[in-house]
This record gives sequence, structure tokens and C-alpha cells, in this order.
Amino acid sequence: MTNTAGFRPHRVAVLALDGLLPFELGIPHRIFGRPRDALHRPLYEVVTCSVRPPGPVETDADFAVQIAHGPKTLATADTVIVPASYELGPVYDEGRLTDELAAALAHIRPGTRLASICTGAYVLAAAGYLDGRPATTHWADAERFQRLFPRVEVDADVLFIDDGDVLTSAGVAAGIDLCLHMVRGDFGTAVANDVARITVVPPHRDGGQAQYIRRPVPDAHLATTTTARAWALGRLHEPIQLRDMAAQEAMSVRTFTRRFREEVGVSPGQWLVQQRVERARHLLETTGLSMDQVARESGFGTAQSMRQHLQTALGVTPTAYRRTFRTGGGAERHDTVGSAP
Repeated sequence: MTNTAGFRPHRVAVLALDGLLPFELGIPHRIFGRPRDALHRPLYEVVTCSVRPPGPVETDADFAVQIAHGPKTLATADTVIVPASYELGPVYDEGRLTDELAAALAHIRPGTRLASICTGAYVLAAAGYLDGRPATTHWADAERFQRLFPRVEVDADVLFIDDGDVLTSAGVAAGIDLCLHMVRGDFGTAVANDVARITVVPPHRDGGQAQYIRRPVPDAHLATTTTARAWALGRLHEPIQLRDMAAQEAMSVRTFTRRFREEVGVSPGQWLVQQRVERARHLLETTGLSMDQVARESGFGTAQSMRQHLQTALGVTPTAYRRTFRTGGGAERHDTVGSAP
């Protein structure tokens, strides 16, 4: 999108189904409702629609929500998001759409980006959108989801999956991560970080659903690795040794490594690479530094090393990444498994 007379915000339609979770319904509005361009124009327009004519839709709480738009709104959307519902009926029980839901989804234009939050993936799967694709849903539903939809490649260990024009997320809060990821892909890290800051959530969380499945919480009275992480973030451009991080917490390397993995979900080394990738992304988007300078400032040392790490993490080269985001275009689509619920 550019600052021209033909400016039009990206339209996001949120499909509200009976039995929806109010929290999940609000996530797209909160995340996509914040981004603005340099002229303070909204980059997205978010509308909520129902499978029926305008009217009330029941929630899983003790109140209903009044929906102002009917199913034809789906035909006007650039992105359609399906939050979870506890009343999916035959979609959840048999893996098939109701006639009403099928008629509503038929309004979606080819090429529209589709996304689901939590068990909203059942709707996309029942409609055939996930056949032959990787997808995720809430970890507690993953096994059942796989049995019901054997043609879907279910990954229960991640917080969201970006498969280009179809994206799925894990339970509830992972919907925030998914929406921030879409903002990041559409308009860059700086815009997504601003939204995260205003919303008071992490712009990029490390780990996956596996962190939240039957895993004991570390004892609260034990020392954490917070100080070491803050110390490392302040000197990403410098060589950082594991023993130096452990020293910040007065721990042995072995104890520190175990505690770090318990708290963060990945090893200290993996975490450092993730943070350096984020630093490189920010510099590529917001500065005119050369590739060698970006590599040094982000701690990769050489442009070749940075290229290898960005290619692995993002599926694109630093040059392609900078060209995409510094020209105001949309993000290149690539297979990316999310790193946060």
C-alpha cells in the first residue's frame, strides 16, 4: 500500500460463529485496528460478519454480540479470520460444514488470505482449505483434529503456521502472535512492534505449544535467567559466550542451560540466534547500513553468516528482505512456523 490517491486499507473480515469466545473475537480488532501509515491513515479495515443476516450471535459467555454484517461481507475481504467456537456441531463432530456455513464460505474470493485461531481450524479443514497443508490448532485438540482430517499435516508443537495464503494458530493467545505475524509480514517489523508495544504484549515470543503441555512450572523461589537475557540483549553486537551469560546469574553453565530451557523453551544458543535475526530485520528495514554493517551490528560478524541465518529463519536473503520492506510492498510468502502462543 502506498500514499497515493488510490489508497485503500487491507480489509480483514472476522467470521463470528455461535459459541464464539469473546476474547478471540476481539484479537483481530485489537491488533489490526492499530497500524497507521505515515499520514496516520489506518492500514487495515476490520469488519465482523456472521453466516446469517445481521443480528445477535451467541458466545460461550453469558451474553450475545450484535453483528452488523452478513455473509456477503466475506466477498469484500482481503483476509478472512475464523476464531474458535464451542458450537461447531457437525464441523467438530463429523468434519463437515453445515449448509449455512458452506453457503457463507462460498462468498470468499479466490486468492483471499485465510487464517484461523484455535479450533477455528476445524472450519478451514472442513471446507478443504487445509488439505495437503501443514496446520495447527490447540494442542488438546490436535490428535482428534488429525483423525478427523487425515489429509492435513498437523503440527501440535507450534504456536502458529504460515503456509502462505492460509495460516493457522494454536489456542487463544496464539491468535495474538498470529495476527502480529501477519502485520509484520504485511508492513514490517517496526509497525508490528509498535502494535505490540501499544497492546502491551511481546512482539515475538520464543517457543511453541510443547512448552505448555503437561510440563511442570519452575519453582518460583528459584533464580531466573531474566538478568542474563537482558544483559545479552544489550550487547548482541558483541561475541557472547554461554559461560558469560551463566555468570550473570551466578550459575554453572549446566544449571543455567537447564534453567534457561525451562523458562524460554529453547537453548541459550538458539535464543541468541533468534534475537540477532530480529535485530538484523530491524536494521534492514529501518536503516541504510551496508550488509556488512548490519551483520556486525546484529552480532553475526559477516554478511555471509547473516545471509545463512536469515535464509534459514525467514526463507529469504537479507537483500530480498530489505527490498521487500523498504519499498513498501507486501511480504514475500514463505514457510514459517511461528514462535509464540
